[in-house]
Amino acid sequence: MSKKVIMDSDVRIQDIVSVATNGASIQLSHQARAKMVESANLLDKLVSERRLIYGVTTGFGPLAESYVDPANAETLQRNLIYHLCAGVGDYYPREQVRAIMAARIATLSRGWSGITPDSVELLIAMLDHDIIPAVPQMGTVGASGDLTPLAHIALAAIGEGEVLSLKDDCTVIPTKDALQQAGLRPLKLRRKEGLALVNGTAAMTGVAVLNAVNVEHAIDLAESLTVLFGEISGTRAEAWNERIAAARPHDGQITSTHNLNRLAEDSQKLDFSLSAHQTLPVMEKSGLLQQQALPQDAYTLRCAPQEFGAARDVLNFHNGIVEQELNSTTDNPLIDCETACVYHGGNFYGQHVAYASDTLMMAVIKLAVHAERVIARITDTKLNGTLPAFLTGSGQSGLHSGFMGAQVTASAIVAEMRSKAIPASIHSIPTNANNQDVVTMGTIAARRTSELLTMLWKVLSIEALVLSQAAELESNEDLTGYCSSSRHLYQLVREISKPLTEDRPLHNEIESLAARLSLGEHTLQTALGEDLNAA
Repeated sequence: MSKKVIMDSDVRIQDIVSVATNGASIQLSHQARAKMVESANLLDKLVSERRLIYGVTTGFGPLAESYVDPANAETLQRNLIYHLCAGVGDYYPREQVRAIMAARIATLSRGWSGITPDSVELLIAMLDHDIIPAVPQMGTVGASGDLTPLAHIALAAIGEGEVLSLKDDCTVIPTKDALQQAGLRPLKLRRKEGLALVNGTAAMTGVAVLNAVNVEHAIDLAESLTVLFGEISGTRAEAWNERIAAARPHDGQITSTHNLNRLAEDSQKLDFSLSAHQTLPVMEKSGLLQQQALPQDAYTLRCAPQEFGAARDVLNFHNGIVEQELNSTTDNPLIDCETACVYHGGNFYGQHVAYASDTLMMAVIKLAVHAERVIARITDTKLNGTLPAFLTGSGQSGLHSGFMGAQVTASAIVAEMRSKAIPASIHSIPTNANNQDVVTMGTIAARRTSELLTMLWKVLSIEALVLSQAAELESNEDLTGYCSSSRHLYQLVREISKPLTEDRPLHNEIESLAARLSLGEHTLQTALGEDLNAA
């Protein structure tokens, strides 16, 4: 039996993720249904009084100067959906559309939108039957929210357009056929149904929700990979001492420091001693004793708590914005039952999510930079101790090139990621006959962060491959002395990629491992073999 997500006053990121990726079903709370009915009834009353209400008794955008008789309500709402269905480009992946639909349901269920529960129940039923609209990714500037992508979802709700085939996300079928097969009736548009469905930030918010979980998985993996890298290198784990984090108590740094220590706690390869507990040896007359071992490691190891901790703090900022957005009403106008008034404003404006997504983008790129530097260091004989050049496993360096090509690929991916690093949120461009004279680009920001995450997983995949090879060369296949986390990660890699004893094409292994790692299987709990369901 699938999990039920109750739409009420407190919607969490994980609720939307459950609907998007785990097939959880949405249920409207009694309170949400009552608020929606009250809002729709109030709107009917105000329309019957021939009140001036944007998008209900007027046209849209600059055309709001045209007043529309309430008798034309259904035609007005349908034409709104029609003219906005101008999206182009590849379709959003199924999971992202599910997240977008769930985010929109969360907003509508708050009872400020003048839409009936029956309309929202149809969206819920479409999710339950996996009837997922085909939504082009390009065409929104995040001004009145995500008009274009949400219009393509609304088009499916009225029984038109196409939905994704259950076979794959590239094939589409007519919506009417999918609804008919599921026994669902298309939505009949009322006073504000069209406007309520398309007007808001659900697309950028839905994509941002999935980004949030994806980044958390990436940081978890980066921490595990750092412990493995440290064990290969014989790292001085003093830099991960929790007293250091206590002296600079950023929440993220404290968490990452704790995680690194928990992951490494049964390691026999790390040096946990404190340098200051050692005494200086007898000096020469000059007072110098040169060419001694460095008492501190390179920043990829020494500054890992600060690197990943900062990423965690950025993620926490992002998630706070996104969860607030999930629990907000983001359309216009608002039907306020408490005051029996209609308020015209700009809650659809996606600047919060735009800034949050752009900020998260920087952390995503820096995680890739960190991974690429680890790959470069561990494959370079000047920096990797006694390991062979590019980790060739055959002992025939020159005849075989090991991970030389994969190292270049990691560098190329990071270079491409950096080329996409200009924030989208600063690129306002006037639209809509200058009615939308400043816009947010929030959906572009969220989409680009999602694209960069896909690239990050490929770099992390290469890092996992080279570190697994290095650990095996440094030790043996059972990784004697390595911590439980590293052995667990090594086994996960080896399920997809065998040791590189002779050169072979690595393309498919990099892609397959990236896909596997992105599922978030290597959390702190799974790495340590802990029961996730334990109290």
